Order: sequence, then structure tokens, then C-alpha cells
Amino acid sequence: MRALVVRLDSFGDVLLAGPAVRAVAAHCSGVTMLCGPRGEPAARLLPGVDEVIVWAAPWEGVEPPPVAEADVGAVVRRLRGEAYDVALILTSFHQSPLPTALVLRLAGVGRIGAESVDQPGSLLDVRHRRLPGRHEAEAALDTAAALGFRPHPGDDGRLRVLPPPDTVALTGNGPYVVVHPGASAPARAWSPARCAEAVSLLADAGHRVVVTGGRGETGLTRRVSGDTAVDLGGRTPPRTLAGVLRTADVVVCGNTGPAHLAAAVGTPVVSLFAPVVPAERWAPYGVPSVLLGDQSAPCADSRARRCPVPGHPCLEEVTGHDVVRAVQKLLKETA
Repeated sequence: MRALVVRLDSFGDVLLAGPAVRAVAAHCSGVTMLCGPRGEPAARLLPGVDEVIVWAAPWEGVEPPPVAEADVGAVVRRLRGEAYDVALILTSFHQSPLPTALVLRLAGVGRIGAESVDQPGSLLDVRHRRLPGRHEAEAALDTAAALGFRPHPGDDGRLRVLPPPDTVALTGNGPYVVVHPGASAPARAWSPARCAEAVSLLADAGHRVVVTGGRGETGLTRRVSGDTAVDLGGRTPPRTLAGVLRTADVVVCGNTGPAHLAAAVGTPVVSLFAPVVPAERWAPYGVPSVLLGDQSAPCADSRARRCPVPGHPCLEEVTGHDVVRAVQKLLKETA
């Protein structure tokens, strides 16, 4: 049986689909993942994925492309040519799987399942309804199970990625704490000044600090690192970043992709968690963690990309001292 798993969102969203992907792979001869451009690097890190198809769907992402008949027709032809027996569509709680289901139905996929609030008509063969209080990773596993794909008995259901490389040449020898100051949306980011304060105080407390960031964040990582930390800004593509996070004692970051990557390599997380999305669904999954930030702030559940409250108080009221205490708490718990 050949299976297609669809998750069209960002890097962290695709990582959270990992346990469900493994559940599908336990029952199928091959698994292809259909994802968007932002999620492709994560899809290529997931155990159980044999092939990745990348498509920028016009209903997903911050800046989705316009609807183009030729583009939709091309992906329908590509999927029809692969002749998938079954497809699992994974979405967040606020998204509809039905546009994707229509494309898959036109492509002749044999059996299609997804979580859906809306009536699916003939678009879904299995319509799952989310249980309350489920983390996104758990909700994806539930949807896979509804389609008949339960995890292998030895699978613990945690996030996981393929073995990362040795990165000691980048980080240097000895224990360290990672600070990742960037975030996928401004509303989820701690300010550079607060991040720099945390780096300085962590160093004062005796921790060696490594600062990470993407290719477009080198100015940010340089500012946050100062003369104190190892600055790896722009030097850690996803697989390399997994290696850096795997050997860290603790990772300090916002609610963004690297938090889920840290969880996937088993590293504790201090999460600067803005409540624009609910922590019960999006907090670091399956590893020890401490959430910092006012979870009852006025921006709670707004899904805002930019903080609607002047001064961003839900995160800016968190201090560098709070981070140091949280790191030390996790180190004691995991010693």
C-alpha cells in the first residue's frame, strides 16, 4: 500500500506530524510527504518519509500564491501518476482540509482521511473530529489512527528526526546552552535586548552559550551574542541545527520551529511562549520544558503575527534572570 501524508505548513508544523508519519509508515510499503516550501526541510528530516513532493498551495502560508489552474492541474497530474492508495491530510485546528481533499480526489487517491469541522461531502472517506485538549502531535496521531494507522507497538509517539551530524567543530567542546532569538512571527519573538541580557546572565552563571539563527538573522545573532557567546548565525542549515541542539544542555527559544526540533532530538526547552496560540497545542512536546510568558495576556488565542498590545508585555516582562532560573531548574530535573 502506497501512502501520501499531507502537511502544507511550516517547519515546526511538519516536525509535529512526525509521529503520525511513522504510524502510517508502519503499515505501508512507501510514504510520500506532500508539503509546502517552508516545511520541506523538516519533511526531509523525518523517519518514515521515502519521498517528498513540494507544492505551494494557494490556501496555506503567510503569503500564499494566487490560484492558477495550470499549477493545480500539474499537482493533480503528478499525484495521479503516483497512484496512491491512501492519503492522510494533517492540518491545524483552525484549518480546513477540504481544499486539499478536493485536489487528492481529482488525483484519484483511493482513500482519504482528515480531521474536519466542516461537512466534507464526498471529499473524505474518513472524517475525524478532534478530541479536546490534544496537542498538535497527539491530534495528528489520532487522525492517523482514525484512518487505520496506529503506531508500531515500540513507538513512544515522541517527535523524532533522522540522526544528525556531529557538530562539535561548530560548537566547541564542553557543555553549552543554546539561545535561538529568532521566531517565525514577530509576536512570538523575545526582543534582541532581552535575548542579549539572557546570554550575558547565563555566561555569568557559568554556562557556555551558543547562539543560533537562520541565514537572514546574522545581524540579530551577532547583536545577541556580543563578545560572550559562540555566534552560529547563518551557519546551521536544518540538519546541522539538529546536531547543535541535540548536544545542548538546554535550548532557549520562542514558540518556533527550533523549539520542536529541540524536542525531536530530546533536548529540554525553555520556551518564551507568546500566548497568541494555545500552549496546550503548541508547547515543546515530549521533553522537559519550562514555559515563560503570560499565558493569560490580552493577545491570548488571537493568532496574531504582530503583537496587538503595545510593548509586547506577555514576553517583555520576562527577564534574563527568569531564563537563568528556568535553565537551572531544567538542569536539576534532568541531571
